[in-house]
Amino acid sequence: MNKLEIIEKLKGIVKPYIKNQDAFDAFTENTDFITDLNINSANLVDIILDIEEEFHIVIDNQSMEQMLDVKSTVEIIETKLSEK
Repeated sequence: MNKLEIIEKLKGIVKPYIKNQDAFDAFTENTDFITDLNINSANLVDIILDIEEEFHIVIDNQSMEQMLDVKSTVEIIETKLSEK
């Protein structure tokens, strides 16, 4: 699975939790989940659980703490997928 495919899946996972449609419409690798999309920390946990389910991976706490923007999240997903 390439980076663009991961970003598209991630966009679908994040969509139900966003509070800023304009920022979502401009979704890029530099999009920050909390600052740009106004996703609260509780919903961020839900997103990470959804990512685990969608990609069939397990995300440890250390990785979870780094998943605050799209770029970091994609990198962690790629790493976890490569470990499978």
